[in-house]
Amino acid sequence: MSGTLYIVATPIGNLDDITFRAVDTLKSVDVILAEDTRHSKTLVNHHEISTPLKAFHEHNETHKAQAVIEAVLAGQNIALISDAGTPLISDPGYVLVREAKKAGVNVSPIPGPSAMISAMSAAGVATDRFGFFGFLPSKKSARLKAIQAIAHIDQTAIFYESPKRILACTQDLLAVLGDERVVCLAKELTKSFETIKTDNIPNLLNYLQEDVTHQKGEFVVLISAVDKDSKVQGEEQLDKILPILLTEMGASKAAKLAAKITNIDKKHCYQRAILTSSLSSSAVLDSKKDSIS
Repeated sequence: MSGTLYIVATPIGNLDDITFRAVDTLKSVDVILAEDTRHSKTLVNHHEISTPLKAFHEHNETHKAQAVIEAVLAGQNIALISDAGTPLISDPGYVLVREAKKAGVNVSPIPGPSAMISAMSAAGVATDRFGFFGFLPSKKSARLKAIQAIAHIDQTAIFYESPKRILACTQDLLAVLGDERVVCLAKELTKSFETIKTDNIPNLLNYLQEDVTHQKGEFVVLISAVDKDSKVQGEEQLDKILPILLTEMGASKAAKLAAKITNIDKKHCYQRAILTSSLSSSAVLDSKKDSIS
C-alpha cells in the first residue's frame, strides 16, 4: 500500500505559527524534505520533532523527485516543507508534486502560514480579487515591463521582493504607476520588526530612503487594483486627446504626453497612438479613393 506525500506549511517567522496537525504530521512521517536542512533544524528542534531531514531544493528537485515518488509508492509517508510558509509558493516543490500526481501518488496539503495571504489580510487593500506574480525580474528593464503588464489589472497585484532590490523596485513602481496609486510594503511578517506600510508610492519611497534599515527584510508588495470607473474615464480621455496630439507631433511624443495627462502607462499609450495613426491613414486613403472614383 502506497504512502502519502504531505505538503506542509511552516512558520514565516514566529516559530509558534504552526498548526497542531502540521506538527503531528512532521512527527509521524518517515522523512521530511527540507529546502535548507540547517534552517529547518531550528523549527524541528523547537517542536521536538525527531524525524530525519533530507535536503530537497531547486538545485536537486528534478533528479530527486523520482526517488521520492518511488519511496512513497513503496509505502513511505513523506513531508515537504520550505524554509518558510507554504511550499511551492515561490519555493521548490512544483516538479515533485506534478510528477507525483502523474504517478498516482496521494498528495495531501497541510495548510498554514503564507506571507502573501498574511500581508493581504492586514494591508488594507481589496482582497476580493488578486493575482500573485512571485518575484519580479531582477534586471531593471525586465522589471519595468513586468510592472507595466500588471499596472492596469482590476485586481490587487501581489509579488515578493528582496531587500537588495526593494528601493529600485519602488522607484520603478513610481515611474509606471504614478503618484496616486496605493501600494503596501509588508516586511518581516510575524517577526519582532514586522512592518506594514500602506500609502502612495512617493511616501513609501521616503520611508525606504530615510533609514537604510527600512530596506532590510523580505518584502511582500501589494498594488491596489485599478478603479474601474477611473480606468474607463482614462481610456475615454485617451481616445479624445490622441487624435489631436498626433496632428502636432509623432506617435512617440504624443504617447509620452498622453501618458502624463491620463496616468495610463506610456507603452499602452504608444500602442494606441500607432493604432490611431494607422486608422487615420487608412481613412485618408479611403477618402482619396472615393474622390478619384
